[in-house]
Amino acid sequence: MGKLDGQVAFITGAARGQGRSHAVRFAEEGADIIAVDICSPITSSVGAPATPEDLAETVAQVEAHDRRIVASKVDIRDYEALRAALDDGVAALGRLDVVCANAGMWNYGRVHEFDEATWQEVIDINLTGAWHTAKAAVPHLIAGGRGGSIVFTSSVAGLRGYENTGHYVAAKHGVVGLMRTLALELAPQMIRVNTVHPSNVDTLMIHNEETYRLFRPDLAEPTFEDAMDVFETMNAMPVRWLEPQDITNAVLFLACADSRYITGATLPVDAGFALK
Repeated sequence: MGKLDGQVAFITGAARGQGRSHAVRFAEEGADIIAVDICSPITSSVGAPATPEDLAETVAQVEAHDRRIVASKVDIRDYEALRAALDDGVAALGRLDVVCANAGMWNYGRVHEFDEATWQEVIDINLTGAWHTAKAAVPHLIAGGRGGSIVFTSSVAGLRGYENTGHYVAAKHGVVGLMRTLALELAPQMIRVNTVHPSNVDTLMIHNEETYRLFRPDLAEPTFEDAMDVFETMNAMPVRWLEPQDITNAVLFLACADSRYITGATLPVDAGFALK
């Protein structure tokens, strides 16, 4: 018997990385999935974008567990499109129980040097997109009358400041404020709201030339191997990074009845990164 048998989960940024990991594990635990991803380039984001083929692979992996999935190409900055995709998914699958506001992006630079467009894009995706996700989902959760769980993916950057990512830090701190307010507003309906705070995770968000250059500014064209020395010093525990399934394990805990009285919590999954 799965931890999410008979439930439906809505996951943003589901084409790959942590979002795909959440979707596939939730399917293993008995959930049907509503999945969205932008599947196209984001102007200022570092690393290669997710693709429609990536989202199709998520669909295939969920269906391999004999679960249903409704997947759409959606930009979470577009509230009306996001709401329509979720409404269609709920109509097809019959209910909504769990929300994973996972979609996000980042780039880097000094706060006083960002141009307006770069600052706004990071805020719009990481904070306003999280709000859009909750705004679209909450009416369905309330209408279901069964309670539910919303899990926002914040970051260790939502718990403390870091140089070179001030817009991302501001957005991820904002997600914590959003979570705490929703936790209070939705508690009477038994809808729990929490955040997870990953350290570096083994996805394309950190494995790209731009990130390597941030970590090794002394080199003109740093490689994966060049960045390893920095990765090895970042966490308190002697690991370079976490795997997507490590974050999924925490998200699943917050999504299921094992955490039925946990709300308003900030859960680090960071190998001690935030302690340093």
